[in-house]
Amino acid sequence: MDRNRLFWASRRGMLELDLVLLPFLDNVYETLSPEDQQRYIRLLDEQDQDLFAWFLRREDPEDPELKHIVQIIRDNTGLQE
Repeated sequence: MDRNRLFWASRRGMLELDLVLLPFLDNVYETLSPEDQQRYIRLLDEQDQDLFAWFLRREDPEDPELKHIVQIIRDNTGLQE
């Protein structure tokens, strides 16, 4: 996915998600392995409510691949415990 499409896919319907995903895209995405970049792209297909719950540690994704990228996002966006 090209950078422009990735930017628009990272823009969500919730400001809280934009405040997590857009800085992550700007500051961390390019440093990820190709596998983690694909996990991020896959994560963008998930529902906003699920993303919000995952990022705030209310729950974790059942899928281990998604759980992995969610943890990377948490670790790199000030969402640590």
